[in-house]
Parts: sequence; structure tokens; C-alpha cells
Amino acid sequence: MTKTSIMTVQGIDIALTTINDEDFICITDIVKAKAGDNRAADVIKNWIRSRTTIEFLGTWETLYNPNFKVVEFDHFRKEAGLPTFTMSVSSWTEKTGAIGIISKSGRYGGTYAHKDIAFEFCSAISPMFKLYVIKEYQRLVEIERSQLALSWNVKRMLSKANYYIQTDAIKNVILPKLNISQMKQGLVYASEADLLNLALFGCTAKQWQEANPELAKTMNIRDAATINQLIVLSNIESLNAELIKQNIAKEDRLSILHRTAKEQLTVLIARNSEQNFTKLASEDTNLIERNI
Repeated sequence: MTKTSIMTVQGIDIALTTINDEDFICITDIVKAKAGDNRAADVIKNWIRSRTTIEFLGTWETLYNPNFKVVEFDHFRKEAGLPTFTMSVSSWTEKTGAIGIISKSGRYGGTYAHKDIAFEFCSAISPMFKLYVIKEYQRLVEIERSQLALSWNVKRMLSKANYYIQTDAIKNVILPKLNISQMKQGLVYASEADLLNLALFGCTAKQWQEANPELAKTMNIRDAATINQLIVLSNIESLNAELIKQNIAKEDRLSILHRTAKEQLTVLIARNSEQNFTKLASEDTNLIERNI
């Protein structure tokens, strides 16, 4: 999911937010759909004080939260179900260090639960409504996956956009001066590629691999780049080709390319171009799909 988004289930808007790359669903909105605004807080309090809920929450936290306070959880579990037992979301999180359910203030405020917990909450409110929530959530996940796939394809196209312009400049300007074997010519192309890596990323491909051994098993330095970085990479590839044609020394080209990359990244980040680019690409994809 995006940072904060809305999914509509049977005409009801339910907020979602992302915390540490995990999706949380507003269970306050879910309650409002079935019990109204005035009863939302009471319904959540009644739900969280039941033994079944306490045991479910405790089990979830034990599985996913290494800092969960098991001793406090056991205390609550023993008291749950007694007439004198009371519980609130804030008490649960503060005393146990729980991370699966939180309270959020401000716009889109309310009680948010990790999707696993939110689906369990739906079961207590309305099993039928739960199915609709799950269906809509899965639909949004699929949309996001499609956008990520589109973003990946765009990144790959950008990374290759000016590749041939640079390699032609190397072939026509640099190689004739070196008079080296064809086998060693590959080192020249690699060296120029690393010149761009240094200008943009501040390290060579090999240095990146050594610093990121796990990522390097499945991708290279440019695969890990953002769309903004790849836009700049495409631009400085073209610029490097022109500098090569002007016989600018390699050290001077590095300085020029680094300064240009830094300036362009600053502008793109300030204008939030990456998000706008992804949104535009997504809209174009939807338009194409509607006309197929």
C-alpha cells in the first residue's frame, strides 16, 4: 500500500496505512460501518478485553514482535473474562510493547491493526463483511504489484535509453586512440560504466557488490536504483558521450558528471517527480487496459 490510502467496501471508506512496510487497516472505520460513529470506541474496547482476543493478539505478537513482554501478556490472559477486567488499546500497547495494534490521531485517525489482526476483528463484527474487506484489500495489493512491475520495466528502459549513444562514443573516439586487443576493449566499456556509477552512486559496481553481498546475488547496482537515479543516469550517459567527443579528460568528465548528477537529483526530488512519473505511467496503463 501507499503511505496512506482508502479502500471502499460496500460503500464504506476504510483507511489503510503502512508502518515499517506492513499494512495496517483502520478498525475504527470498520466498526463505523456496522455500529455507527458513537459506538466505535466501546465496540473496540469490548473486543480487546475478551479472552479470545487477548490470546490471539498475544500469539501474533509472540510470532512477530521480539520485544513483546510475555510476562505482562500472561497476566492479562489470566484476568481476561473476569467481570472486573478492563482493557484499552493504549493499555495493551504500553504495558506489553505490542506493535500489531495502534492508535493514530489527526487526519485518518483511529485505531489501526495489522491486516492479520484487522481481518480477525472483522470476524467478530461480521464474517460476511470480513470477506468483502479481504477481497477489496487483495484487489488493491494486485494493483500495487502491477504498478511495481510497471515501475521496474520503466527503470530498465531508462537504464538502456542512452546506452548505445555512450558506447558509440567510446568505440569511435576512445578505442582508436588506445590500439588494444578486442578482448581488452571490454575493460574500457566497463571503466566508462563505472565512471557513471561513481558520478551518480559514489561507488563502482564492484564496490557496491562488496557492500551489499545479499542484494548482489539477485541484482546489480543499477537494478537497485530509484527511478530518479535512473533518469539522471540516462541524462549523464548522454552527457558523457558528448564530453568524450570533445576529448575531455576522464578526471574532468567525472567532476562534471558528478556535479550534474547532484544538481539533477536535487531538482527531481524537490518536485516529487518519481511519484508523479509512477502515477502517470499507471494512468496510461489503465487507459490501455480499458481500450483493449
